[in-house]
Amino acid sequence: MDRVTDVAAAMESTVESLLGVLESARLAQSPAVPPAQLRVLTIISRGPHTNMSRLAEALDVVPSSASRLCDRLEATGLLRRVPDPRDRREVRLLLTPTAQRLLEDLRERRRSALAEVLERMSPASRQELVRAMAAFDAAAGPATATGDEDGLRSA
Repeated sequence: MDRVTDVAAAMESTVESLLGVLESARLAQSPAVPPAQLRVLTIISRGPHTNMSRLAEALDVVPSSASRLCDRLEATGLLRRVPDPRDRREVRLLLTPTAQRLLEDLRERRRSALAEVLERMSPASRQELVRAMAAFDAAAGPATATGDEDGLRSA
């Protein structure tokens, strides 16, 4: 498998498996949070000074779409909007303790689901996987690191 396109195809298949494991963990979450709302929570959790325009930019949507997502999250008690102490014209988006617990529970559930799969691999294969992923991450560089976080880069 020396051709880059063959490697890309194999990697795409592997990523599909990875996404399946992560999605199963998300679906087991209660209450269930839709992926778009989960992404909003993840973005806000990483940026302590997130306002509506920064959120819209991170989501690559218009501010009114970001605002509607925030409306839903606020209605479910996962998000609060507060005046920004540095500029009262701005509104800062903050996670509630419930949202913080929800994200932590999801991280734990995802790690547990991944650990179940990794346990089925040999220690040498796991080490090789870590090296390969680190090399891919380095090659991808900051241009593609705009996602979440991920531990949860994309929610």
